[in-house]
Amino acid sequence: MPFKKLRANLILSEEDRIKLEQISVSRTETYAKVTRAKIMLRFAEGESNSAIAREIGVSRPTIDNCIKKALAGGIDLGLQEFQRSGRLPIISDDAKTWIINLACQKPKGFGYAQEVWTYRLLAKHVKENAIKAGFPSLKKAGKSLIHKILSKASIKPHKISYYLEKRDPDFEEKMAQVLYFYKQIQIVNEKEAKNITDRSWAAISYDEKPGIQALDFTAPDLMPLSGKHSTISRDYEYKRLGTVSLLAGIDLHNGKVHGIVRDRHRSFEFIEFLEKINAEYPDKWKLKIILDNHSAHISKETVNWLNQFPGRFEFIFTPKHGS
Repeated sequence: MPFKKLRANLILSEEDRIKLEQISVSRTETYAKVTRAKIMLRFAEGESNSAIAREIGVSRPTIDNCIKKALAGGIDLGLQEFQRSGRLPIISDDAKTWIINLACQKPKGFGYAQEVWTYRLLAKHVKENAIKAGFPSLKKAGKSLIHKILSKASIKPHKISYYLEKRDPDFEEKMAQVLYFYKQIQIVNEKEAKNITDRSWAAISYDEKPGIQALDFTAPDLMPLSGKHSTISRDYEYKRLGTVSLLAGIDLHNGKVHGIVRDRHRSFEFIEFLEKINAEYPDKWKLKIILDNHSAHISKETVNWLNQFPGRFEFIFTPKHGS
């Protein structure tokens, strides 16, 4: 006995048929919409759900849903997808806020040795304290969930970016002075490039580099040797000879570097550097030095030495705690 079709036939007008045929071969419509158009065309021609499923490669529930909508509201409704309610959010906004609040605090405040959070450590803390904090939905929270929540809030607790705190009340004034001085240097250098040499001063940018490791090697280097060593070979072992400080200033007109290497960088060594550049420039020139606010630059010893050469030196200080 043949199977009796229980569902009503889908009657298509000529306009509906043309529309569905156009959509069924379209390359711009979505795959799902093209599939629904094919389903309705074949169902209207009398094909069974099983035949349509085999021919198009879709499940029978997909066909049933499409035809059900088409019979209820026409082909336009049949082409649409049912609005899905979606899964209710498991993690509440309060729970997410709690995680963000944790990430904005240092791990040391919760008894951990780490300076910054890792996703693994934060997930571990969240799981261990979720129920106590009143968020049982987070008791199985993993790294991916923590990462997702923090990324949406643009929080990266595992990274450090540096900033410069403004500590000098005269920052703008000193900044303007330094920039103006560099502009003067630029003008002078441009003149000298045109062989206009009427300069009577020199600009030197000075700084110290302390804590440089002094190392010595325990074995001699092996120079390249054809067939054996293509590069210089050096023994891995070395011995430490302590640390030294480099005190150096660069002439901002010709690029010459004036430097000394000493064990320390006190007022004594700074005065030694000043003596060095004092001897290298004409006696009538003024030496303008850009430098930071190190205590050795403004110490009593330094000031007493400078008093021996009135008008010879001029210090341009960068703002305190400036770059």
